[in-house]
Amino acid sequence: MKKYIILTIPILLLLAACSSQNKIIDKTVVKELNVKRYLGKWYEIARYDHSFERGLVGVTATYSLREDGKIKVINSGYKGTLDGKRSEAIGKAKIPDPTVPSKLKVSFFWIFYADYFVLELDTDYQWAIIGSSSDNYLWILSRTPQIEDVLYDELLAKITKRGYDVTKLIKVDQKSK
Repeated sequence: MKKYIILTIPILLLLAACSSQNKIIDKTVVKELNVKRYLGKWYEIARYDHSFERGLVGVTATYSLREDGKIKVINSGYKGTLDGKRSEAIGKAKIPDPTVPSKLKVSFFWIFYADYFVLELDTDYQWAIIGSSSDNYLWILSRTPQIEDVLYDELLAKITKRGYDVTKLIKVDQKSK
């Protein structure tokens, strides 16, 4: 009997570890995206930490149409503080499948593209929640540098419902408009 108990404990621990790692994340995108309405300046309200934006505050993303039909992307921010050195990255985005315009691909380096999934979008295009095919990337964007606490809490609820860990979000300091 003791042998069975001793063998059962590691199996139960392994199953528990596997189930916690396989948490389902809802990465479905919005059904409709009017790219022309989406263009313009967006302020980063919160994000998951990652190396390419680490330490940046006052981050914005500005989208505009290019002559070749792709989207020009300008991401900018300030190192350390809102008075810090300005950093800017210029890239491009494309919509690989026109039937799903909310699943974009973005590139800041040569031919290497990353997913840009519009997970949630305000009907007036005033805020958006962005993710990717990986659950390691998540952003809350707004047309304004700050949003009301009530709205922020509503967005956190949407993110939580999708299975994302909201404790990993970093609020981004922004300059007043």
